Amino acid sequence: MKPVKIVLCVVLFCIPAAWGAAIPSSARTAIPADVQQVITVDYRTLKNSDTAMALKQQVLPPALKEFEGQLKGIGIDPDKDVDQLTFASYRAGKQGLKVVGAAQGSFSSKTVLKKMRLNKVKPLRYHDNAVYPMSGGMQMTFLDDNTLLFGDTAALKGAMDAHDGYATTLDSNTQVADMIGSVESGTVWSVLDQQGTQNMLMSALGDAGKLADFDMVKKRVLGSRYTMNFQSGVNFDLDVVTADSVTAATLSSLVKAGVIYRRMTATPIEKAALANVSVNSDSSNLQMHFKTDDKQFQSLLHSELFAAVSK
Repeated sequence: MKPVKIVLCVVLFCIPAAWGAAIPSSARTAIPADVQQVITVDYRTLKNSDTAMALKQQVLPPALKEFEGQLKGIGIDPDKDVDQLTFASYRAGKQGLKVVGAAQGSFSSKTVLKKMRLNKVKPLRYHDNAVYPMSGGMQMTFLDDNTLLFGDTAALKGAMDAHDGYATTLDSNTQVADMIGSVESGTVWSVLDQQGTQNMLMSALGDAGKLADFDMVKKRVLGSRYTMNFQSGVNFDLDVVTADSVTAATLSSLVKAGVIYRRMTATPIEKAALANVSVNSDSSNLQMHFKTDDKQFQSLLHSELFAAVSK
């Protein structure tokens, strides 16, 4: 069993860690109802924390690095012009899981589109939207003057269907939408739906996920949410929302057992991380808290342990 993943892999289980705030209203309406996960990225907060910047460099996915390059290609400097990124993964029937992103900032659609015209880039039409090609098979369109929607063709069309009223949106999925309000003020936040949370817990718990107790409670897991803040060190708080207090208590016991077991055989760097983990249940929620100072966290970033967990 590798319960250290309970601390780190939970943060990095899908799209690596991100920095964020409330979803821009125009972007929120472009998230389809069958959403698996929402993550936001607040570049303004990111630049104010050396630890956050170090985490970003360590775990930034190649696709996001590529997107940053593509923004520069259309005249948008991510470090200066982008305030926030929002990513949403959603289920698109037989097409599987799709990921769409929205960038919001101080850039202007008029400036970007002027450069597109100068470069003789012609748009295609979808509904009433002008859709422009980007490199790597990605497409983009503007939701308003300073909000850019992007993704591959299928992902973008699904998001525009939601935005334009041809499909239901995130707000009709009350199970996910209701979790957002309690976390969106965090420097880092994410919400994950029921199926995604079940899969995440299976990965995080390792061998403990094969126990009968977990098999019994996993169907009563409803979703999860986390926040991460970089004031006075690093604080990570995860809530797993369950159907009742008994389920939350049982799940809490499983996670605690995993942490205790791992402490007995841990390397020094693992012990340093696990010593800062607390697990409990409050009503129908499993609650996990991890806190460390900047120096210790940055040391952990460069360890073989972190490299293995964040793959």
